[in-house]
Amino acid sequence: MDRLLKGTALVKPKGAATNGNSNGHSNGHSNGHPNGHSNGHANGATNGAAPERRSNRDRRARRRGADALKVGVIGCGYWGPHLIRNFSEIPGAELVAVADQRPDRLDYVRVRHPGVKRFTHHSDLLEADVDAVVIATPIHTHHAVARDALLAGKHVMVEKPLTSSVEQALDLIGLAEARGTVLMAAHTFLYNPAVRELCRMVHSKHLGRIHYIDSARLNLGLFQRRVNVMWDLAPHDISILIQLLAELPATVSSHGASCVQPGVHDVAYLNLEFESGILAQIHVSWLDPAKVRRITVVGDKRMAVYNDVSLGEKIRVYDKGVEHPPVTDSFGEFQLSYRYGDVTIPYIEWQEPLRLECEHFLHCARTGERPLSDATQGLAVVAVLEAADKSLADGGKPAAVVLPWQQAVTARLREIRLAAADAAVISSAASAPVTAAF
Repeated sequence: MDRLLKGTALVKPKGAATNGNSNGHSNGHSNGHPNGHSNGHANGATNGAAPERRSNRDRRARRRGADALKVGVIGCGYWGPHLIRNFSEIPGAELVAVADQRPDRLDYVRVRHPGVKRFTHHSDLLEADVDAVVIATPIHTHHAVARDALLAGKHVMVEKPLTSSVEQALDLIGLAEARGTVLMAAHTFLYNPAVRELCRMVHSKHLGRIHYIDSARLNLGLFQRRVNVMWDLAPHDISILIQLLAELPATVSSHGASCVQPGVHDVAYLNLEFESGILAQIHVSWLDPAKVRRITVVGDKRMAVYNDVSLGEKIRVYDKGVEHPPVTDSFGEFQLSYRYGDVTIPYIEWQEPLRLECEHFLHCARTGERPLSDATQGLAVVAVLEAADKSLADGGKPAAVVLPWQQAVTARLREIRLAAADAAVISSAASAPVTAAF
């Protein structure tokens, strides 16, 4: 994984902004943020621990080397347990502490990871012996918790979106640079092998010139109270689109509806116009009977559909298109030509995206390399969400995406695109024909 990511580092953009409150990850993460009191290592493992627990600790100790990075996880709600599992299993990492305000979540950690320290306040965790922290708290807490972690000199990975405002993101970026620590936005889908394959197809021109992209992320729940569905679900799609096109949206227009909770949009449609003129639409919803995770990329050579819900066919490439006839002055001869070719399914060696993301964070913390989903990309996603919120409030009127350091961010995206194109191996040997001539 890291081999594909090398060569993407840029000089960190300088700058700092003001303080503010913060913001957190989708689907209802539990708290490990301000307004709690330390619980220390409550009910930790005793000297008389059961042999099974001792053997578990022994296995973890054998996996850890002398240079193991000590990791703390702040927030053990919806997503936190997945992070805890990964960092407890990755060789070279030592999960040493978890913070959460809810006693039942700390009991969960006590039962499954008895050797891990537990705290009810994130500040107590930051005083423990940890090198890096991962923040999986509600969106509105992201800035405050991440700021405390950076001030404590920790490497930090923050679940999406990075913050709840551009101003807050700028503050964190400036602070991370001043402290010389890694700040990473956890855009997990950028580490998804299928998404990376789709990126290689686009960057290597396998699909040709891109006409438009359509994305849908739908399911029933999980409803939020403090953020709308765009801030909860759309960061995934926005980060993927920015990575696919290696450019930034110029404007965003959005429409939506508050069907269940007054004032909190649970369904939304975002229309993004990129700097090159490419159009993309994102449909997100908490109120849909079926789980949908689909992105359709339409090029002038081929079309591709990425379906994250599919178990065995994550990407299908359609050799379909429309071609113009030669110049003619005969009305009868002037008809568009439709091409119906094969459908292929590229072979994708599957690995858990979250595991790849966690390993990449650890690698960057050790080496100082710039993450694939660094804070500047997190800043770009937040800027798009702010514009979408503004458009939603203005009845769908297009809103400009205002992004500091736009040239630096664009240059970084182009560098990533070139690296992905160089690594692309798009050939008939890598694809398995499924059927022909629909």
